[in-house]
Amino acid sequence: MRVLIISDSHGLKEELFQVFDRNKHKVDLIIHCGDSELPKQSFSAYEKLLIVGGNCDFDKKYEEEIFYEKDQLKVFVTHGHLHNVKMSAVKLSYRAEELGAKLVCFGHSHIAAAFVENGVLYINPGSFRLPRKRLERSYAIVDFEKSQEALVTFYDHLGNEVADLKENFKLV
Repeated sequence: MRVLIISDSHGLKEELFQVFDRNKHKVDLIIHCGDSELPKQSFSAYEKLLIVGGNCDFDKKYEEEIFYEKDQLKVFVTHGHLHNVKMSAVKLSYRAEELGAKLVCFGHSHIAAAFVENGVLYINPGSFRLPRKRLERSYAIVDFEKSQEALVTFYDHLGNEVADLKENFKLV
């Protein structure tokens, strides 16, 4: 399974949809981790999309979190502000454990990162508009090549690979 993860696009509509359109036939699922600042209806053309609301999203149609399961993959999507992710991933990890998630997608901090803790893969794709600690406006694609491995590749807003963030994770 191949999943595109993006977050914190903060009003960028045209560039965001360019990324979606460029990748929609290359991925099985697109996830937006909130703070799109767009009405949820804006995304109606995208069938393979999971999107949550963030602290800057005022459309009440967004859910605060989504739990999605397909082909043995259990995905927890949230923005992260309600789990205080800028300070620690502890609350987020507790919620992931409650749900039995194997992939946790979140944003809010605007810092691109991927890590594994207790067999769970956590991905923050960074910000598509206002990155922190890096210059690239980013998103990520995760490939679950084997049941116990995941390749996470980050890209800039133009689709160029950010090589120093690419990493293969064992999910044991």
